[in-house]
Amino acid sequence: MPKGPEGQKRPADVIGNAVRVMRIATGEIQDDRRDPGKEYARKGGLKGGMARAAKLTAKEHSEIARKAAQARYSKKT
Repeated sequence: MPKGPEGQKRPADVIGNAVRVMRIATGEIQDDRRDPGKEYARKGGLKGGMARAAKLTAKEHSEIARKAAQARYSKKT
């Protein structure tokens, strides 16, 4: 079965997809596109990045930035 952009299962044929759209429109099933787990993980990731940056010393921060710049500019275009 094909998967949508967010990994949800979708019918492979046109008629099956039309039936699914009709069920969503009539309220038989709900079309939940947002996964609460993903939102929760994203919030944790955002907090984690800030906590890591606050914990780093100036020397560690400089070294990480230097490695990132080398990786960014050493790529062949």
